[in-house]
Amino acid sequence: MTMIQALMPRQPVPDLTVSLAQGGQWNLHAQSPEQFTMLVFYRGLHCPVCGRYLRDLDSKLSAFEERGVNVIALSSDPQERAEQATEHWKLTQLKLGYGLSLPDARRWGLYISSGRGKTSTGIEEPEGFSEPGVFLVRPDGTLYYASVQSMPFARPNFDDLLGAVDFAVQKNYPARGEVTQL
Repeated sequence: MTMIQALMPRQPVPDLTVSLAQGGQWNLHAQSPEQFTMLVFYRGLHCPVCGRYLRDLDSKLSAFEERGVNVIALSSDPQERAEQATEHWKLTQLKLGYGLSLPDARRWGLYISSGRGKTSTGIEEPEGFSEPGVFLVRPDGTLYYASVQSMPFARPNFDDLLGAVDFAVQKNYPARGEVTQL
């Protein structure tokens, strides 16, 4: 597997296509949000922290949509586990993508972990899976915001992200971290 390379703000992000637990396919470059597409990468069904995090997102989905933000949560879980997550976590609105390849996860700068048995919920970790990440992508396909983690803990708060979207749109605030040459 390749080394991790961070995506750069104001630069194009890799295209991404995943299947949806609700049926059909989702493609990033086919999105046409008013403001942003938010991609929330999660570890998978085995992760109880992911369940709480995505339930919180599901409850705030309409607030993101009102702000012109398209939202998807995605993992490398297969279809059966994604469908179980939707049901088990009682996700009623959130699009849940599955089948994210580990090379695609790495192209997005995500950390990859190896499974280590059953979690506290009694669900087996997959052989390999990506760690969490949250990205805001502009309609032109360039990166606006990125948060990548090596652990399941201390993820960006969705209320804070809603406030950040409001600020960014109201102030026409540019993507930061764009400097590539020092």
